[in-house]
Amino acid sequence: MPASRSRAAELFGARVREARVALGLSQEDIAHLADMHVTNYGRVERGEANSELHTIVRLATALNVDPAKLLAGLYGPEMLPGRARAYSVVDFLAAQKAADQK
Repeated sequence: MPASRSRAAELFGARVREARVALGLSQEDIAHLADMHVTNYGRVERGEANSELHTIVRLATALNVDPAKLLAGLYGPEMLPGRARAYSVVDFLAAQKAADQK
């Protein structure tokens, strides 16, 4: 059964696929260059994988692209599965300020 997909994983996978296709390489080629099993690589492209940092760096290196390009804009509650809201430092500081004013 596939893992719960997140919008972030889907966009990351689409960016990885786009970079691979632009290079004219197969999934097998990039999986080999990234020292990954092709099945796991395919899961990344389909947005089914929750890639660890070292995997993201290995993929970026194999694709000759800055990891930041693959991850740009992948933040916010809409990127997380099953979360209606993601709390940030802005939320924390606002709550702290409100508590201090009481």
